[in-house]
Amino acid sequence: MLTARPYRAEDREACLALFDGNTPRFFHESEREGFVAWLGDQALHLPYLVIERDGHVVACGGHAVEPDGTSVALCWGMVGNGLHGQGLGRALTEARLAAARATPGVRRVVLDTSQHTQGFYARFGFKTMKVTPDGYAPGIDRWDMVLKLD
Repeated sequence: MLTARPYRAEDREACLALFDGNTPRFFHESEREGFVAWLGDQALHLPYLVIERDGHVVACGGHAVEPDGTSVALCWGMVGNGLHGQGLGRALTEARLAAARATPGVRRVVLDTSQHTQGFYARFGFKTMKVTPDGYAPGIDRWDMVLKLD
């Protein structure tokens, strides 16, 4: 059974293991330091979720309201590397989109992702706004995408 719940400080190591398992295909090792810092600060203050299956953290991801007050950015979403294709990413994304829709004044959701996951987000209706080759690291392109909420 899947359970989505707010991130807690004791989830840190499990979330770092998810990150490490998705390196180097989905994340570059140079991004780890930023994720560590983010978990130590922002994840405790912003809506950051973990998804558990049978008591184990199998996915995590969050969102943050942008300074314009009308956009929500999806941030640091990931699923255990050996667990892709099992609906965990869908469950995580649906939970984050539901939270974005419930945020007063928000009219769109933005994200940046790689070429490896842009097709996944396109299935939710996200449109590509910009592609930056090697935008994260050599071989990991950055895709900036947006979903308008109606």
